[in-house]
Amino acid sequence: MANNTLQVTGRETIKWLPKTASVAIAYGAILAFDGSGGLTNASSSSKLFAGIARRVVASTDSDYASATLMPFVELKGDEEYEMDVYSGTALTAAMVGNSYDLYDSSLLNVGGTTHKVVTVTGFISATRARVKFNGAYVFLNAAA
Repeated sequence: MANNTLQVTGRETIKWLPKTASVAIAYGAILAFDGSGGLTNASSSSKLFAGIARRVVASTDSDYASATLMPFVELKGDEEYEMDVYSGTALTAAMVGNSYDLYDSSLLNVGGTTHKVVTVTGFISATRARVKFNGAYVFLNAAA
């Protein structure tokens, strides 16, 4: 499955954090924190997101088993993104304004409302939505 999550408003900010060792990551995957300071693929139970992967990590890469730095587009709660919808339930215009879960690191699950980490802000088609991430982690430097 291609990861087609794209930022459509605001300016992309690229950040770098260590990736989880020995985890394959697709370009465009939504990334979550692994609990140990690393980035990994978001899942249906993820509640806090770092960003969108801007590098492929494959099992054949020389640094696959290492926690090397991973570039990603920082997710911001006030900016909008486009993403694909899981085929289990079709998106409708009536769903705009409602919050839902992720299905995996690339798909919105409009049938899931356990964590409500993504809010639909626009209807594109039954399989594509415009969204904001309620679970976006914004990096702040209090000393700056």
